[in-house]
Amino acid sequence: MGNRVQLMEEMGRLHHDILAMGTKIEENLRKALLALRNGDVELARDVKASDEVVNALQLKIEDQVAVLIATQQPVARDLRELVTVFKVTDNLERAGDHAVHLAKLTIKLAKSGEPAFRQTVHLETMAETGCEMVRGAVQAYLNQDAAEARRIAALDDGIDHEHKALVTEVLGLMRENPDQVQRASRLLTTSGYLERLGDHMTNLCEAVVYLVEGHHVELND
Repeated sequence: MGNRVQLMEEMGRLHHDILAMGTKIEENLRKALLALRNGDVELARDVKASDEVVNALQLKIEDQVAVLIATQQPVARDLRELVTVFKVTDNLERAGDHAVHLAKLTIKLAKSGEPAFRQTVHLETMAETGCEMVRGAVQAYLNQDAAEARRIAALDDGIDHEHKALVTEVLGLMRENPDQVQRASRLLTTSGYLERLGDHMTNLCEAVVYLVEGHHVELND
């Protein structure tokens, strides 16, 4: 009984750190979005620096899980939850990387000294939805809510729609303005990163469904 109580206490600490990780990623994504809107290079640099906090939390959490598996020898659902943590942190960390990619775009656009492309509105919408997905996916995990996980995963369709719209518009821009190809290509690259952010949150939601229901699913296939 004592081991079970200790395991539950340690899981509580893990959940606290996972919440902190998700909160920091959402914060960085919102800062990157604001930096893009305002052309704020300093804020964009702050996002890049803050990513170290995310990486440190991932390592801390995964080290804790490894120790728990080795010392507590969990079985059945407890083991499934601990294994799920690795999927949660991996997908969160990658989402954090994509917030940094958005921040880097702001810095590159600012260095060019030219006005931002109007197509960045698609990036803004994708980032806003990404924020909602990060927050919602983490809460679905903490609450072990499979229905909420499915709802959050469905939001990825909106990100995919915006990505396709941006690609269509930017390719047209490149054809009409060959001198803008290099600058415009940065939009395509960043849009691809944000599209993958949605995929990572979908993966996290799939992990939640697995944790709760005990079987693997593919959401938004």
